[in-house]
Amino acid sequence: MHTTYPLNVQAIRSAGKQPRLFVTFPLALAAAIGLNPGDRVQWELLDRRELHLVRLEPPPPSTKRRAPKPRVRASL
Repeated sequence: MHTTYPLNVQAIRSAGKQPRLFVTFPLALAAAIGLNPGDRVQWELLDRRELHLVRLEPPPPSTKRRAPKPRVRASL
């Protein structure tokens, strides 16, 4: 499943300081991956078009069972 979450980069401009850029995290996406306020993350730059957000201290899995692997259908 491939889901996208488009968003805008926001700028905060304080008097006498360089602008700071902020990216907001959609609540639905944060809930889907279990991201909480205060979680430590860092950006990983892959190239000019792609950034990865890496969790520095991911939480333990919430279930003990693994998700089933998708079945592959043989074509005839």
